[in-house]
Amino acid sequence: MMGKFYVRCACISMALGFALVAMAATDQATVWSGKMAPLATPWTADVSPSNALPDYPRPQLARPSLEHPQWISLNGLWQFAPSDGQSAPPFGQTLKEKVLVPYPIESVLSGVQKHSDFMFYRRLVDIPAAFTAHGQHVQLNFGAVDNDATVYVNGKQVAQHTGGYTSFSADITSALRTHAPQEIVVAVHAPVDGANVMIGKQRLKPDGIFYTAASGIWQSVWLEPVPATSLSQLTFTSARSLDAFDVTAKLQGRSDGATLHVVAYADGKKVGEASGSASEPLHVAIAHPHLWSPQDPFLYTFKATLTQGEQHDEVTSYAGLRTIAIEKVGGRNRIVLNGKPTFLLATLDQGYWPDGIYTAPTDAALKFDIQKTKDLGFNTIRKHIKVEPARWYYWTDRIGLMVWQDMPALPTGSNDKLSDADKANFRADVTAIVNQLKGETSIIGWIPFNEGWGQWSIPAAAELAAQIKQLDPSRLVDARSGANCCDTKGDPHAGDVYDVHEYQGPGLPSPDAARAAIDGEHGGLTLGIPGHVWPNTPINPYGAVKDRDALNAGYVANTAVLRDKGVPKGMSGSVYTQITDVEGEHNGLYTYDRKIEKVDEAKVRAINEATIRAGAQP
Repeated sequence: MMGKFYVRCACISMALGFALVAMAATDQATVWSGKMAPLATPWTADVSPSNALPDYPRPQLARPSLEHPQWISLNGLWQFAPSDGQSAPPFGQTLKEKVLVPYPIESVLSGVQKHSDFMFYRRLVDIPAAFTAHGQHVQLNFGAVDNDATVYVNGKQVAQHTGGYTSFSADITSALRTHAPQEIVVAVHAPVDGANVMIGKQRLKPDGIFYTAASGIWQSVWLEPVPATSLSQLTFTSARSLDAFDVTAKLQGRSDGATLHVVAYADGKKVGEASGSASEPLHVAIAHPHLWSPQDPFLYTFKATLTQGEQHDEVTSYAGLRTIAIEKVGGRNRIVLNGKPTFLLATLDQGYWPDGIYTAPTDAALKFDIQKTKDLGFNTIRKHIKVEPARWYYWTDRIGLMVWQDMPALPTGSNDKLSDADKANFRADVTAIVNQLKGETSIIGWIPFNEGWGQWSIPAAAELAAQIKQLDPSRLVDARSGANCCDTKGDPHAGDVYDVHEYQGPGLPSPDAARAAIDGEHGGLTLGIPGHVWPNTPINPYGAVKDRDALNAGYVANTAVLRDKGVPKGMSGSVYTQITDVEGEHNGLYTYDRKIEKVDEAKVRAINEATIRAGAQP
């Protein structure tokens, strides 16, 4: 969402003012630490130090040994201390505070519930002897740490990573002690909006459409044994002919002479295989192709074996066979899925939680928003200015929802203050995110800029669109969501999609000579439910409705405009704001605590399905 309301733009305007009404959150619960959650979800009380997100974090690169748990989750209690940024790492020192990893330190589930720009994490770990038997190496994996992380094992630096939205790993074998527990220390710098780094909607002083910061370790941490040369990533890209996958591998360790063998399975039956150099793409032809779509989210499974000398690394993976493109349909540019015109009817999903902030309390909670989006009849999600853990995309892949993936924004207001180094860092972060996620079946498009936030010039959107297209030509690029407003105004005339924002809307853009057209944000009908909102958040009157009946009627009428006017104009999609309330925004179809569905599911699903059907016509 945007920073100001314009006639055809969506944002909360301070000029409109907020109703001086604060709705108290009465739906509270005590968490594992004894602290009171400001607003509890149905999963808040399920979280404890013994079961913090215990599922294997990386479904697209899982080792078969997981069947005999040959991995160690490091989610759980760590020692913790805020820092002044000048102190030496606390090697051999017991830190007095405790933090529950992987919940960001500002969250109640972390047990800390306060921000620090600098911090240390410390944990002692016993590593089974089997992890280093037969020449195996030990790998330490982090899903994400916001923002800069330096990792030490037994006082030796093993990793340094910058970027709060991408994963990283370290081979820690050479740092291990022969006996005694292994000491892991993580030093973190989390400036939030105090520096020109990707931070999305995080703010040190949350207000309105900007929210609580999510600092430190916020995704899973785990250890696993791997061969000296191992697979660190597999990417499956559907062939345009929709009868094969092109497979690329990324290796850790020596790659000379390594070979890769990939076998594809459909419902347990072998349907294709290929072998070759691990340094070159493999082409895996598929017998009797079964395509992926929201209506039928079929996923192939794969077994991949990397061989170098006498060593083998076996992993399992999955992917769906599908293409996404822009084609002429009835003389106009339309989005086509698997060659068929498709209306991408989406919700805006910001991925915030009142108990875990950036981190869903449980895997069931992570799945909940996705499943409810599907139940409401949507076929797409716009993942708004945030990157999620790998298991979120696993659920969108499996449940069957297409995803517009935003890039987390630089701080708003930074556009004319960015140095060349800031811009270079943003470009590098974009590259890292695309490379990490381009194997996810559900992601069909990338959005580098939202309404010009952090966009240093109009040509910057075209530049980033070209950069992303070069990295991933198999997906669409929406160079700027909200081309009609707000910061650094102007349509970049680039990418595959022309995207406008209009609240309450919807906007009704037409395709142009080179691009399809969507409404990237609209709706935002506001209804706060007493007892189910973030504490002390005023109600913005813009878009307010008086009750649930009015919300239902408003949603149905709003979406009917897309069906009756947008589709005939050649539109290819829309994004309704939003699936849940988030802190100071009370315009969700669900409350922030996920306990109240504000709309009539059957009515919403009926108009959504009618709009998608209309948009499927040539």
